[in-house]
Amino acid sequence: MTKNGITLSVVAVVLAAIYVYAFTDLFHKETIQIIATVRPGRAAPLPKNSDQPRVYPVSFTFNGKYDLTTVKVVSAEDLATNKHPTALWHLVSESNSVPTKGFVYGYPIKGMKAAVARMRPEPLLPEVEYVLMIEAGKIHSQTNFRTVALEVAQ
Repeated sequence: MTKNGITLSVVAVVLAAIYVYAFTDLFHKETIQIIATVRPGRAAPLPKNSDQPRVYPVSFTFNGKYDLTTVKVVSAEDLATNKHPTALWHLVSESNSVPTKGFVYGYPIKGMKAAVARMRPEPLLPEVEYVLMIEAGKIHSQTNFRTVALEVAQ
């Protein structure tokens, strides 16, 4: 092979590699985009302790429908200081969860159950930062969110 033939072959291989990397999903890790939204106008479930302030519900939507296998909410502060933070809400898939595009904190998700039997979601506190961690098979994603205190008319 001549020097021009070798150079042309190398250029072709490099261009093919760039094409595969840029225009296919072969090397891209799939992620779930999570959008957390505070829902004013609706009241979240009452906290266990009636002295505890209430917050507006928080909903989470995704960039597509996913078969969730794990949903977990923890305090961001607890996550920063502990390797295994206490879950405020932890759901796991029974076998096959129903593909979902979103859910509201504390409400049931079809095909999922509490990781610990009869565990209920802990009430969220106002102006506290939390972390939602989800898994859908091999895909892991998480997002931070803040709650807002429920404004009660006097």
